[in-house]
Amino acid sequence: MCTSASPVPHPYAVGETPPAYRDPDDAGTSDGADGVGGGAPAARRRRKGAYLPLPEPLPVPVIDNHTHFDFREGAVEVTIREALDAAEAAGVRGAVQVGTDLASSRFTAAVVEQDTRLLGAVALHPNDAPLLAAAGTLDDALSEIEQLAAGPRIRALGETGLDYFRTGEDGRDSQRASFRSHIDIARRLGKALQIHDREAHDDVVATLLSDTAPDRVVLHCFSGDADLARTCNEHGWYMSFAGTVTFKNAANLREALLVADPALVLTETDAPFLTPHPYRGRPNASYAVPYTVRAMAGILDADLDALCARLTANTEAVYGSWD
Repeated sequence: MCTSASPVPHPYAVGETPPAYRDPDDAGTSDGADGVGGGAPAARRRRKGAYLPLPEPLPVPVIDNHTHFDFREGAVEVTIREALDAAEAAGVRGAVQVGTDLASSRFTAAVVEQDTRLLGAVALHPNDAPLLAAAGTLDDALSEIEQLAAGPRIRALGETGLDYFRTGEDGRDSQRASFRSHIDIARRLGKALQIHDREAHDDVVATLLSDTAPDRVVLHCFSGDADLARTCNEHGWYMSFAGTVTFKNAANLREALLVADPALVLTETDAPFLTPHPYRGRPNASYAVPYTVRAMAGILDADLDALCARLTANTEAVYGSWD
Protein backbone atom coordinates (compact mmCIF):
# COMPACT_ATOMS: atom_id res chain seq x y z
CA MET A 1 0.00 0.00 0.00
CA CYS A 2 1.38 3.40 -0.96
CA THR A 3 1.69 5.99 1.75
CA SER A 4 1.47 9.71 1.15
CA ALA A 5 4.76 11.49 1.54
CA SER A 6 5.10 13.79 4.52
CA PRO A 7 6.13 17.39 3.85
CA VAL A 8 9.66 17.72 2.53
CA PRO A 9 12.00 18.90 5.29
CA HIS A 10 13.44 22.34 4.58
CA PRO A 11 15.64 24.07 3.96
CA TYR A 12 17.61 22.41 1.20
CA ALA A 13 20.26 24.93 0.28
CA VAL A 14 20.52 25.84 -3.39
CA GLY A 15 24.11 25.41 -4.54
CA GLU A 16 24.88 22.68 -2.00
CA THR A 17 24.72 18.94 -2.53
CA PRO A 18 21.68 17.57 -0.66
CA PRO A 19 22.84 15.95 2.60
CA ALA A 20 21.86 12.41 1.60
CA TYR A 21 24.02 12.64 -1.53
CA ARG A 22 27.20 13.80 0.16
CA ASP A 23 30.15 11.46 0.28
CA PRO A 24 30.55 10.45 3.94
CA ASP A 25 34.30 11.06 3.58
CA ASP A 26 33.85 14.58 2.14
CA ALA A 27 33.25 17.43 4.60
CA GLY A 28 32.49 19.93 1.86
CA THR A 29 28.91 21.06 1.29
CA SER A 30 29.15 23.84 -1.29
CA ASP A 31 29.83 23.08 -4.94
CA GLY A 32 29.62 25.67 -7.68
CA ALA A 33 29.85 24.78 -11.35
CA ASP A 34 33.39 26.12 -11.43
CA GLY A 35 34.46 24.21 -8.33
CA VAL A 36 34.63 27.37 -6.22
CA GLY A 37 33.09 27.35 -2.75
CA GLY A 38 33.62 26.67 0.94
CA GLY A 39 34.58 23.36 2.49
CA ALA A 40 36.82 20.74 0.88
CA PRO A 41 39.37 21.68 -1.79
CA ALA A 42 37.94 22.46 -5.22
CA ALA A 43 39.70 19.54 -6.87
CA ARG A 44 38.05 17.11 -4.43
CA ARG A 45 34.59 18.56 -4.89
CA ARG A 46 34.88 18.35 -8.68
CA ARG A 47 35.91 14.68 -8.73
CA LYS A 48 33.87 12.44 -10.95
CA GLY A 49 32.15 10.68 -8.06
CA ALA A 50 30.69 13.80 -6.42
CA TYR A 51 27.01 14.52 -6.86
CA LEU A 52 26.06 17.92 -8.22
CA PRO A 53 24.63 20.86 -6.24
CA LEU A 54 20.92 21.42 -5.79
CA PRO A 55 19.65 23.78 -8.51
CA GLU A 56 17.22 26.63 -8.12
CA PRO A 57 13.76 25.01 -7.80
CA LEU A 58 11.52 25.11 -10.84
CA PRO A 59 8.59 27.54 -10.57
CA VAL A 60 6.09 24.85 -11.63
CA PRO A 61 6.75 21.23 -10.58
CA VAL A 62 7.71 18.66 -13.23
CA ILE A 63 8.25 14.90 -13.27
CA ASP A 64 11.38 12.86 -14.02
CA ASN A 65 9.97 10.22 -16.35
CA HIS A 66 13.02 7.94 -16.37
CA THR A 67 15.40 7.25 -13.50
CA HIS A 68 17.14 4.31 -11.78
CA PHE A 69 16.98 4.59 -8.00
CA ASP A 70 18.49 1.13 -7.60
CA PHE A 71 21.78 2.12 -9.26
CA ARG A 72 24.33 3.29 -6.69
CA GLU A 73 27.38 5.53 -7.02
CA GLY A 74 30.41 5.00 -4.81
CA ALA A 75 29.96 5.19 -1.05
CA VAL A 76 26.76 7.24 -1.23
CA GLU A 77 23.62 5.36 -0.09
CA VAL A 78 20.36 7.22 -0.63
CA THR A 79 16.93 5.92 0.37
CA ILE A 80 13.96 6.31 -1.95
CA ARG A 81 12.41 8.83 0.39
CA GLU A 82 15.62 10.87 0.60
CA ALA A 83 15.92 10.87 -3.18
CA LEU A 84 12.33 11.96 -3.69
CA ASP A 85 12.56 14.60 -0.94
CA ALA A 86 15.61 16.14 -2.61
CA ALA A 87 13.86 16.06 -5.97
CA GLU A 88 10.75 17.69 -4.54
CA ALA A 89 12.88 20.45 -3.03
CA ALA A 90 14.07 21.20 -6.58
CA GLY A 91 10.55 21.29 -8.03
CA VAL A 92 10.48 17.68 -9.24
CA ARG A 93 7.33 16.25 -7.73
CA GLY A 94 7.52 12.68 -8.96
CA ALA A 95 9.46 10.12 -10.96
CA VAL A 96 9.22 6.92 -12.97
CA GLN A 97 11.56 4.22 -11.64
CA VAL A 98 12.70 2.07 -14.56
CA GLY A 99 13.73 -1.56 -14.60
CA THR A 100 16.41 -2.98 -16.89
CA ASP A 101 16.46 -6.68 -15.93
CA LEU A 102 14.56 -9.07 -13.69
CA ALA A 103 16.26 -7.92 -10.49
CA SER A 104 15.68 -4.20 -11.11
CA SER A 105 12.16 -4.85 -12.36
CA ARG A 106 11.34 -6.76 -9.17
CA PHE A 107 12.83 -3.87 -7.20
CA THR A 108 10.68 -1.43 -9.20
CA ALA A 109 7.47 -3.39 -8.60
CA ALA A 110 8.13 -3.36 -4.86
CA VAL A 111 9.31 0.22 -4.42
CA VAL A 112 6.45 1.92 -6.30
CA GLU A 113 4.15 0.71 -3.53
CA GLN A 114 6.09 2.69 -0.92
CA ASP A 115 5.62 6.31 -1.99
CA THR A 116 2.91 8.07 -4.00
CA ARG A 117 5.55 10.16 -5.76
CA LEU A 118 6.76 7.10 -7.64
CA LEU A 119 5.47 5.08 -10.60
CA GLY A 120 7.29 2.31 -12.42
CA ALA A 121 8.32 0.68 -15.67
CA VAL A 122 9.63 -2.88 -16.03
CA ALA A 123 11.51 -4.60 -18.85
CA LEU A 124 14.56 -6.46 -20.05
CA HIS A 125 17.20 -4.11 -21.46
CA PRO A 126 17.99 -4.90 -25.11
CA ASN A 127 21.62 -5.67 -24.26
CA ASP A 128 20.44 -8.37 -21.83
CA ALA A 129 18.26 -10.13 -24.40
CA PRO A 130 21.11 -11.95 -26.23
CA LEU A 131 22.53 -13.17 -22.91
CA LEU A 132 19.17 -14.53 -21.79
CA ALA A 133 18.55 -16.11 -25.17
CA ALA A 134 21.94 -17.82 -25.08
CA ALA A 135 21.10 -19.19 -21.63
CA GLY A 136 17.71 -20.41 -22.83
CA THR A 137 15.85 -18.23 -20.30
CA LEU A 138 14.54 -15.34 -22.42
CA ASP A 139 10.97 -16.64 -22.65
CA ASP A 140 10.78 -17.29 -18.90
CA ALA A 141 12.14 -13.82 -18.18
CA LEU A 142 9.61 -12.20 -20.50
CA SER A 143 6.83 -14.13 -18.77
CA GLU A 144 7.89 -12.71 -15.40
CA ILE A 145 8.12 -9.20 -16.85
CA GLU A 146 4.50 -9.54 -18.00
CA GLN A 147 3.44 -10.57 -14.50
CA LEU A 148 5.26 -7.62 -12.93
CA ALA A 149 3.86 -5.22 -15.54
CA ALA A 150 0.30 -6.05 -14.50
CA GLY A 151 0.70 -4.10 -11.23
CA PRO A 152 -1.45 -0.95 -11.03
CA ARG A 153 1.51 1.36 -10.33
CA ILE A 154 3.58 -0.12 -13.15
CA ARG A 155 2.59 2.13 -16.02
CA ALA A 156 5.06 1.19 -18.76
CA LEU A 157 7.13 -1.55 -20.34
CA GLY A 158 10.63 -0.17 -20.38
CA GLU A 159 13.32 0.23 -20.99
CA THR A 160 13.16 -1.99 -24.04
CA GLY A 161 14.21 -1.46 -27.63
CA LEU A 162 17.33 -1.90 -29.75
CA ASP A 163 20.98 -1.13 -29.05
CA TYR A 164 23.35 -1.60 -31.97
CA PHE A 165 26.22 0.11 -30.13
CA ARG A 166 26.89 -2.63 -27.58
CA THR A 167 25.34 -5.64 -29.33
CA GLY A 168 26.77 -6.98 -32.56
CA GLU A 169 25.02 -8.70 -35.45
CA ASP A 170 25.03 -12.07 -33.70
CA GLY A 171 22.80 -10.77 -30.89
CA ARG A 172 20.40 -8.59 -32.82
CA ASP A 173 17.82 -11.25 -33.65
CA SER A 174 17.24 -11.91 -29.94
CA GLN A 175 17.13 -8.15 -29.29
CA ARG A 176 14.43 -7.76 -31.92
CA ALA A 177 12.46 -10.73 -30.56
CA SER A 178 12.58 -9.30 -27.03
CA PHE A 179 11.56 -5.84 -28.28
CA ARG A 180 8.56 -7.28 -30.13
CA SER A 181 7.51 -9.23 -27.06
CA HIS A 182 7.59 -6.05 -24.96
CA ILE A 183 5.52 -4.23 -27.57
CA ASP A 184 2.97 -7.04 -27.47
CA ILE A 185 2.80 -7.04 -23.66
CA ALA A 186 2.41 -3.25 -23.51
CA ARG A 187 -0.38 -3.32 -26.07
CA ARG A 188 -2.28 -6.17 -24.39
CA LEU A 189 -1.97 -4.65 -20.90
CA GLY A 190 -2.71 -1.10 -22.02
CA LYS A 191 0.66 0.18 -20.78
CA ALA A 192 3.00 2.77 -22.26
CA LEU A 193 6.24 1.71 -23.94
CA GLN A 194 9.62 3.23 -22.99
CA ILE A 195 12.20 2.70 -25.72
CA HIS A 196 15.97 2.49 -25.49
CA ASP A 197 17.26 3.35 -28.97
CA ARG A 198 21.01 3.49 -29.51
CA GLU A 199 22.29 3.67 -33.09
CA ALA A 200 19.17 1.79 -34.22
CA HIS A 201 16.73 4.53 -35.22
CA ASP A 202 15.57 3.02 -38.51
CA ASP A 203 14.94 -0.45 -37.10
CA VAL A 204 13.17 0.94 -34.01
CA VAL A 205 10.80 2.92 -36.22
CA ALA A 206 10.27 -0.02 -38.58
CA THR A 207 9.49 -2.38 -35.69
CA LEU A 208 7.02 0.02 -34.10
CA LEU A 209 5.20 0.41 -37.39
CA SER A 210 5.19 -3.28 -38.33
CA ASP A 211 4.17 -4.54 -34.89
CA THR A 212 1.42 -1.99 -34.16
CA ALA A 213 2.85 0.07 -31.33
CA PRO A 214 0.77 0.75 -28.20
CA ASP A 215 -1.04 4.06 -27.93
CA ARG A 216 1.71 5.69 -25.82
CA VAL A 217 5.31 5.36 -26.93
CA VAL A 218 8.24 7.23 -25.37
CA LEU A 219 11.69 7.43 -26.94
CA HIS A 220 13.66 7.58 -23.71
CA CYS A 221 16.77 9.77 -23.79
CA PHE A 222 15.89 10.90 -27.31
CA SER A 223 19.06 10.55 -29.36
CA GLY A 224 17.89 11.29 -32.88
CA ASP A 225 17.87 14.34 -35.09
CA ALA A 226 15.22 16.63 -36.52
CA ASP A 227 14.15 13.99 -39.04
CA LEU A 228 13.45 11.45 -36.30
CA ALA A 229 11.58 14.13 -34.36
CA ARG A 230 9.37 14.72 -37.40
CA THR A 231 8.70 10.97 -37.57
CA CYS A 232 7.70 11.02 -33.90
CA ASN A 233 5.42 13.98 -34.53
CA GLU A 234 3.75 12.09 -37.39
CA HIS A 235 3.01 9.02 -35.26
CA GLY A 236 2.33 10.71 -31.93
CA TRP A 237 5.39 9.24 -30.19
CA TYR A 238 6.77 11.10 -27.20
CA MET A 239 10.36 12.35 -27.10
CA SER A 240 12.05 12.46 -23.70
CA PHE A 241 15.02 14.83 -23.46
CA ALA A 242 17.76 14.16 -20.92
CA GLY A 243 20.88 16.03 -19.86
CA THR A 244 22.39 15.16 -23.25
CA VAL A 245 20.48 18.08 -24.79
CA THR A 246 22.79 20.40 -22.83
CA PHE A 247 26.02 18.84 -24.14
CA LYS A 248 28.11 21.10 -26.36
CA ASN A 249 28.39 18.42 -29.07
CA ALA A 250 24.63 17.72 -29.19
CA ALA A 251 23.43 20.20 -31.82
CA ASN A 252 21.30 17.42 -33.34
CA LEU A 253 19.29 17.13 -30.11
CA ARG A 254 18.70 20.86 -29.90
CA GLU A 255 17.54 20.89 -33.53
CA ALA A 256 15.20 17.97 -32.75
CA LEU A 257 13.77 19.77 -29.72
CA LEU A 258 12.99 22.80 -31.89
CA VAL A 259 11.13 20.57 -34.35
CA ALA A 260 9.33 18.39 -31.79
CA ASP A 261 5.61 18.89 -31.23
CA PRO A 262 5.42 20.58 -27.79
CA ALA A 263 2.63 18.17 -26.84
CA LEU A 264 5.04 15.24 -27.28
CA VAL A 265 8.02 16.49 -25.25
CA LEU A 266 9.03 15.00 -21.88
CA THR A 267 12.10 15.32 -19.66
CA GLU A 268 14.18 12.86 -17.65
CA THR A 269 17.49 12.30 -15.92
CA ASP A 270 18.29 8.63 -16.66
CA ALA A 271 20.04 9.00 -13.30
CA PRO A 272 22.70 8.24 -12.32
CA PHE A 273 23.74 8.72 -15.95
CA LEU A 274 23.76 11.63 -18.43
CA THR A 275 24.34 14.44 -15.96
CA PRO A 276 23.74 17.81 -17.65
CA HIS A 277 26.35 20.42 -18.43
CA PRO A 278 28.32 21.82 -16.61
CA TYR A 279 28.48 18.69 -14.43
CA ARG A 280 28.85 16.12 -17.20
CA GLY A 281 30.69 13.02 -16.01
CA ARG A 282 29.44 13.20 -12.44
CA PRO A 283 26.58 11.06 -11.06
CA ASN A 284 23.11 12.32 -11.85
CA ALA A 285 19.98 12.42 -9.65
CA SER A 286 16.33 13.32 -10.07
CA TYR A 287 16.83 16.60 -8.24
CA ALA A 288 18.97 17.72 -11.23
CA VAL A 289 16.04 17.91 -13.67
CA PRO A 290 15.89 21.75 -13.43
CA TYR A 291 19.29 22.05 -15.12
CA THR A 292 17.91 20.29 -18.19
CA VAL A 293 14.53 22.01 -18.14
CA ARG A 294 16.07 25.47 -17.97
CA ALA A 295 18.34 24.57 -20.88
CA MET A 296 15.30 23.39 -22.83
CA ALA A 297 13.52 26.67 -22.13
CA GLY A 298 16.54 28.55 -23.44
CA ILE A 299 16.74 26.47 -26.61
CA LEU A 300 13.03 26.96 -27.26
CA ASP A 301 13.00 30.60 -26.13
CA ALA A 302 10.03 29.51 -24.03
CA ASP A 303 8.49 30.84 -20.83
CA LEU A 304 9.80 28.57 -18.08
CA ASP A 305 6.49 28.36 -16.19
CA ALA A 306 4.60 27.42 -19.35
CA LEU A 307 7.21 24.82 -20.35
CA CYS A 308 7.11 23.18 -16.91
CA ALA A 309 3.31 23.03 -16.99
CA ARG A 310 3.39 21.50 -20.47
CA LEU A 311 6.00 18.89 -19.49
CA THR A 312 3.92 17.81 -16.51
CA ALA A 313 0.72 17.60 -18.56
CA ASN A 314 2.50 15.55 -21.23
CA THR A 315 3.98 13.19 -18.62
CA GLU A 316 0.60 12.56 -17.02
CA ALA A 317 -0.87 11.95 -20.48
CA VAL A 318 1.58 9.07 -20.86
CA TYR A 319 1.61 7.55 -17.36
CA GLY A 320 -1.62 8.69 -15.73
CA SER A 321 -2.04 10.12 -12.25
CA TRP A 322 0.60 9.75 -9.55
CA ASP A 323 -2.05 9.90 -6.76
